[in-house]
Amino acid sequence: MSEGADEKARLTEVAALFAKLGLIAFGGPAAHVALMRQEVVHRRKWLDEQQFLDLLGASNLIPGPTSTELAIYLGYTRAGKLGLLLAGGLFILPAMLLVLAFAWVYVQFGNTPQAGALLYGIKPVILAVIVQAIYGLLRAAVKSWLLACVVAATVALFFVGVNPLVPLFALAIGVSLVENRRLLLSHVSLAAVPWLQFQPAASAAQDFSLATLFLTFLKIGATLYGSGYVLLAFLHDDFVSRLGWLTDRQLLDAVAVGQFTPGPVFTTATFIGYLLGGVPGALVATLAIFLPSFVFVAVVYPFVPRLRASPWTARFLDGANAAAVGLMAAVAWQLATSSIVDVLTALLALVAAVVLIRFKVNSAWLVVGGGAAGLAAHALGVV
Repeated sequence: MSEGADEKARLTEVAALFAKLGLIAFGGPAAHVALMRQEVVHRRKWLDEQQFLDLLGASNLIPGPTSTELAIYLGYTRAGKLGLLLAGGLFILPAMLLVLAFAWVYVQFGNTPQAGALLYGIKPVILAVIVQAIYGLLRAAVKSWLLACVVAATVALFFVGVNPLVPLFALAIGVSLVENRRLLLSHVSLAAVPWLQFQPAASAAQDFSLATLFLTFLKIGATLYGSGYVLLAFLHDDFVSRLGWLTDRQLLDAVAVGQFTPGPVFTTATFIGYLLGGVPGALVATLAIFLPSFVFVAVVYPFVPRLRASPWTARFLDGANAAAVGLMAAVAWQLATSSIVDVLTALLALVAAVVLIRFKVNSAWLVVGGGAAGLAAHALGVV
């Protein structure tokens, strides 16, 4: 086979695989990673286990959606820069189109009794999905008393109005310094961080503009560490508290749709963009939140072997992961106040959490079940 034909075959392979994964990858980032490993290591043998782990580690070291960045890395590994674009684009596109369709339905019919009943049942299940993620991540993230303190400090800082970027960066840098320079332990404290700025919990609503929407999602995509669920903290801080463009209910509805559909949870941005600015808003929000991932992967890819060996980046990642879990816990508490409204929703959340943690059921099926329970409750006159 000629070099040109081989390159075309590799591009076709990448396109077919990630278009398929974009349609079937339910269950969140952990499920996405498992599917990709099965496809590229075991079925197609594009790379071995160690190479796959190196790319996964590199995905965790840069801001943005981990599983999407892993897809971009894999496309780059298999078919170069065009493979990078194809893998990321086709992994995102099916989810974006599905979320866009759901957003249209939500805007058209979101205030009907049936739609309200559907979301009444889905919201507690989404809360359970977040609790399951926290449960699993806590065991992996809290490896020491120092990281446990990071989790607790992050929760406290969130509730006093500190921007989520502070714990994700300041505390992560602090962990890296402490773990690598024990002599600094007695000198490092949060009081020594002069740029730690507190923000009010809420501010006056600002007028909507596509430019502000683009810049806000670009900032989130360029600075967010952790899983897609940490996105909740950033969205709440910007769109509910700072800009006043969304309510807590609308934010939870957006996350519900992002969880229900396959592919990246970050396509929640598509839903929010459509809610605020129609189709142009959806396209602008989607482009802005995913654009930094493509840039970061293209820049970092040549340095992946060095990143894996560095104790500084490894400890920074430990701190960022612990802070991410703390943010998830704080946001879960806030969302619980708007989704747990009676005995039935409390029961739905409890059952869903137990089933997810004990039996590892695909969360998409539980979301469907929650929606069905909400509709049944409406039909029976319970809600």
